[in-house]
Amino acid sequence: MSTEVSGLIECRPGARLWGPDDEDSVWHSAIDLFLLNNGNAYAGLACLFGIRNYFGFRPLAEGRGLPGDASEDLRTEYASYGGPPDVHGTTWITWAEVAAADWKETDSSGSRSRASVAGDETNWGPVWSVMRILGELHGADHVRLVVWFH
Repeated sequence: MSTEVSGLIECRPGARLWGPDDEDSVWHSAIDLFLLNNGNAYAGLACLFGIRNYFGFRPLAEGRGLPGDASEDLRTEYASYGGPPDVHGTTWITWAEVAAADWKETDSSGSRSRASVAGDETNWGPVWSVMRILGELHGADHVRLVVWFH
């Protein structure tokens, strides 16, 4: 049985304008992952999120759950997949974390780098491009990708 990834990129534009603690600094959905990434290569899922990690990557963002401050759009989309009974591995990662990752780091065999399985030249490239642009506009800590698996 295959594992599919779904999710959304969110941003918090008010945080840069008014500060992260302002009541108007809430998360907004930006774009559905489905529109940017048409693949579910397991090596990429392993190195990013620890899903099907037969490769021995040190995941960047494993098992963090659904953010408590997720946007209403994200909560609605997540619920449409059945929520916790029907999905697993829910997690999130900020653009700041993606940008700071060691993309030369390899799996346990030393044969696959993060860049080769989930870098700019893979199906993840469009996701990173959108997050990069939103990070330039709103700040790297105020852009995140929230994903779940089914």
